[in-house]
Amino acid sequence: MKKTLQVVGAIIINDGRILAVKRGENKNKAVAYKYEFPGGKIEQGETPQQALKRELLEEMNYDIEVGEKFMSVSYEYDDVFVNLHTYLCKPISDTYTLIEHIDEKWLLPNELSSVEWAPADLDIIMALSDLVI
Repeated sequence: MKKTLQVVGAIIINDGRILAVKRGENKNKAVAYKYEFPGGKIEQGETPQQALKRELLEEMNYDIEVGEKFMSVSYEYDDVFVNLHTYLCKPISDTYTLIEHIDEKWLLPNELSSVEWAPADLDIIMALSDLVI
């Protein structure tokens, strides 16, 4: 039986652009070298908002303000089920450092499809491309 993971993703909007970060090599080949929203697993006892704040500080040394929930999606990878919950966020700090990722891009909503996204993010990308920010 496959494990189910509860994960969060930050849709960080700054000056009308959305942050996409690129994973490096990964044991899950479906997400290796693909872009995603920064975030990670929700730990036991955490709210999704707390998990987002913690993950962004750990993975990017980036302080964000977590806003309203955007949408949730479920995706089945070869080895795991993922329930991804995304939130609209704003940066608090001006700088960050990529620790877990190998690249980043700030994209306008209509540019989101210009990069290759992790499969779980694709429905969110479709919904965001029509977003007016």
